[in-house]
Amino acid sequence: MAAELSGVPTQSLRLWERHGLLSPSRTEGGTRRYSADDLTRIRRITTLVAAGVNIAGIARILDLEDDNSELREIINRHE
Repeated sequence: MAAELSGVPTQSLRLWERHGLLSPSRTEGGTRRYSADDLTRIRRITTLVAAGVNIAGIARILDLEDDNSELREIINRHE
């Protein structure tokens, strides 16, 4: 389903998951369940891939973006 919604081949989604770029939840039967946040992340990854960024670079960028979002939330709570 995520492959269809995002236009990303299933093999790419599995590769990104193996490298820690995605962490979809799973059903009791083991089927991957992609959330709206996962689909947003997939779009971000595809943008970075199209820009020529390698997987290690994508992982670093996503980590920094996540850290930045967390810091913004902390700041907003203290304002």
